[in-house]
Formats: sequence, structure tokens, C-alpha cells
Amino acid sequence: MIEVVYVIRHAFRANWVVNPQTGEYSASMVRTPTGIPTDPPLAAKGVEQSKELAEYLCSLEPPIDRIYSSPFYRCLQTLKPTAERLFKEGKAGGKIRIDRGIGEFFGRADFDHPTPPDVKILNPHFEDLDQNYESIHIPHSKGEFIVELHQRVRNALNHIITALDNDPEQPRAVLLCTHAATMIAAGRVLTGQMPEDPDEDDFQCYTASLSKFVRRSTDPGKSPIGNWDCVVNSETGFLSGGAERGWKFNGEESFIAFPEDPLDGTNSPKL
Repeated sequence: MIEVVYVIRHAFRANWVVNPQTGEYSASMVRTPTGIPTDPPLAAKGVEQSKELAEYLCSLEPPIDRIYSSPFYRCLQTLKPTAERLFKEGKAGGKIRIDRGIGEFFGRADFDHPTPPDVKILNPHFEDLDQNYESIHIPHSKGEFIVELHQRVRNALNHIITALDNDPEQPRAVLLCTHAATMIAAGRVLTGQMPEDPDEDDFQCYTASLSKFVRRSTDPGKSPIGNWDCVVNSETGFLSGGAERGWKFNGEESFIAFPEDPLDGTNSPKL
């Protein structure tokens, strides 16, 4: 069974802008490699962070046995130095699995947000992507309320961990590369510690940081969700610049007014 879940946030990226009235996105100064305005590459600082992160990730115990990533370019670019080194050594399964269930969070809107790149678009930029892996839990095209984000991440992590628990090679540790809001949601989902106020500053998510979750019980009858202890919360000591670009929820982050939770009539997500 999977015993450890490592979660990292992508490194320091370039920016984009959006017109909240029209829903028109545009890249800010840097052309996106995939042509998708919400899919910028890492900034030069982020590239350096990814190299420092790789040195640390390749020394972890237990070592990384499988790698999953959000489909966005910045996440795969962050993983690149780590994956190249591990795969060259015959470690970590040799492939990165792209899973939209751990992808970016966009607030609910009246317009469609840009669709992230698929494997065919990413193949020219990155080697060793799993061509056969399919995402099951996909964010709504018009974005999500916070409760929907947490439920999407819950479903995605349940699927990932259950699949790895049933992997005949019995991997012990998995690495997930994701984004700020999703990293916070992952911490809450794995530990089962959902605050009454989603804006609470609980799980951190600095750029190129690492969080570590250890399984409490390996009883096969116990749900993989809510069965983890956070033993490392967004560590950045291995980065020369330390903790940078922290983030937290601030209201619904949506583009439209919606006074109540869309699923159960309350303002607090349920795990």
C-alpha cells in the first residue's frame, strides 16, 4: 500500500491576465509554449527552484515510486529535473501520469475557462508522459466554488491512492505536483481536517515547496481519505530563496455572486 504522499507546488511561474467581464485570457509578456494563455512557463527564478527541488526530491526516504502531475506546463516543467534523474536511474515508474483531478483551481464564472493541454499537446515538450493514463475527475469548464474544488480533489486522490494500493508492484510513495489552491485542498482532504472557514490559513503552499503526508492506518478496509498525518507542511529549507509566494483562500474566488454552497446550502465544504 501507499505509505507516503508527497505534494509539491509548481515553481515560480510567469503570469497571465483575465478580463472578468468578458472571460478573455491573455498571457502577460511571456508567450505560452502550448499556446494556452493560462499555461505559462516557469520564470527564470522558477527554473532555478526546480533544480534545487530536484536535488531534495531525489534524496527523499522513502524514495518516490510514482509521479502524478497537473496537466499545466509549469507543473511538468517543475518536475522535469526530478523525473529525468529518477527515470534515468530506473526509479519512479518511468512515466509521469497527467491527472486533471489535481489541476488548477479557477473560480466559478459565467464563461468557460481555457482547457489545459492534453498529452498530445504536451508530448513535443516533455518526454516520458504516460500515454495511456486517463483523468476521471475533471474540473467544470466554468470553474468551481471552493466546495466543488475540495470534492474534486477528494475524488481524484481517492482514485489515485486506491489504484496505487492495487498496483502489483506495491509502490510505497507517490509524488503529486499541483497548484496553490489544490495543494491546500489536498492537505485538508488527506488529513480530514476541514476548517469551518475555508479561508483559514492552515496548509501552506509556497512555490516549489514540499508537503509530506504519512498514512495512519494500513488497514485495507479503511478509506484512503482522511487517513493521513501531515508531517511536513510546505517545506522550503532546500530553496536558496526560502519560502515565497504563499497563498490562501480569500472568499469564493469566483467571478459571479453566489451566496450559498451550491451542493448543501452551507458555506463550509464537506469532506
